[in-house]
Amino acid sequence: MATSTMLRTAIELDASPVPKRIGLIALATDNTTEREYARICDPDLTGVYVARVAYANPTTPENLRSMGPHIEAAARSILPEQDLDVIAYACTAASVVLGDEFVFEAMRQAKPGAACVTPTSAAFAAFTALGVGKVSVLTPYTRLVTGEVTRYLESKGLAVVSAENMDLEDDRDMARVSPKTIRRAGVEAMDSDADALFISCTALRAAGCVQAIEVQTGKPVVTSNQAMVWRSLRLAGDCRPVQGYGRLFNL
Repeated sequence: MATSTMLRTAIELDASPVPKRIGLIALATDNTTEREYARICDPDLTGVYVARVAYANPTTPENLRSMGPHIEAAARSILPEQDLDVIAYACTAASVVLGDEFVFEAMRQAKPGAACVTPTSAAFAAFTALGVGKVSVLTPYTRLVTGEVTRYLESKGLAVVSAENMDLEDDRDMARVSPKTIRRAGVEAMDSDADALFISCTALRAAGCVQAIEVQTGKPVVTSNQAMVWRSLRLAGDCRPVQGYGRLFNL
């Protein structure tokens, strides 16, 4: 057996394995968000590192709120004792019932140097960038949870001119809604008085449907995951356009 010897070549260490690092907190039941980050982000420029937080269906305000005490620990488990450029929490409805500031504070406790993103904060940044003041809303949720979302949007100064829901309770079923259904529902949900359509829910495979809905309606579309990835990249300093995900990525 050969004896191991010390390598003579000088060892150089890069400042980081990848130029930018994004931490992502996904629900334990999430089938969608990681894949949409992977599709949009360039892995040579941005690493996306994921932790999962326990979640129990059905999707109710009570179950969504129950994740709150566990967000900090999930954030802390992502690359322990290493810095992140951005950290994102991937649940729109929970961000609504908990409030963005609650989620931000939990993530800051674990990663104080990272910029914080939720789907709702990202959506509002997208509405501002697109010049949107009035929206139609499409959700996969029940009427009760959809009402929580629309009230939250309105409380932040956005006008909700219409809202449609799919009346689903399980986020695993939400992830199974076909892209064809999302495209058709998006066109149907867009009110003529709205400036844009907001498709809420990180479980929905909606990011890949944006461009088709925009072509059919002539109006911009913002989805939870599309906005969250866009905001994460912009906060990390990556402002390159990305084709196929709507007007937002070409601003």
